[in-house]
Amino acid sequence: MKKAIVFVDGNNWYHNVKRYYNPSDVDILKIIDLIKKIKKYDVLEIRWYVSVPSIEDGEKMYFQHLSFLDYLRNKGVKVITRKLQRLSNKQISKKKRDLLNSLDLCKMCKPIIDAQFLDIADIRKKEKGIDVAIVVDMIRLCLMDGECDVCLLISGDADFVPALSLIKERGKEILTSMTPLGYSSELRRDFPFFILNPETLKSCFRDYESKKKNRKKY
Repeated sequence: MKKAIVFVDGNNWYHNVKRYYNPSDVDILKIIDLIKKIKKYDVLEIRWYVSVPSIEDGEKMYFQHLSFLDYLRNKGVKVITRKLQRLSNKQISKKKRDLLNSLDLCKMCKPIIDAQFLDIADIRKKEKGIDVAIVVDMIRLCLMDGECDVCLLISGDADFVPALSLIKERGKEILTSMTPLGYSSELRRDFPFFILNPETLKSCFRDYESKKKNRKKY
């Protein structure tokens, strides 16, 4: 059985799933369990990456978000967060440069991250720090540590193509997964993929099984 590490782009997941359903209704752990059974993977670790809003954006949303992250942690998910913030292009560049310099990356990995991610300066996409964190961890855990056979990325973002290509070139299996809308054609062209259609999402609702049982009673 192939050993897999799951990397979930929480921001991308939320924005794409909400095109179909309320994201809080869909259990990401059920989604991963479904993929694991179909692909016959032994999942070593699930890592959830997300930016956290400020309490100034609304107390209800803020505490609901924290509660959800606590739920994931209690289920054994490794949660990696970044604060959601607006920065100037110069500040973004400096923060990314500082992050790169603080990482113990090999000569092979550092230029990949430098070239592909440190030049991103779109202040409208405030979650870019999350993308960098995912890329760094995918390379570190899949290549430098080398304990897994499969890198499973739940995201539809084409920004991950260069890093996934590097991991694939080093002999690791790649699988990406996302909803039909918001799923990069480049990701699907270059790597094996698992589409989360609306029916699949619905079957992974948090209370889906209890609703089915109740319907059978009548």
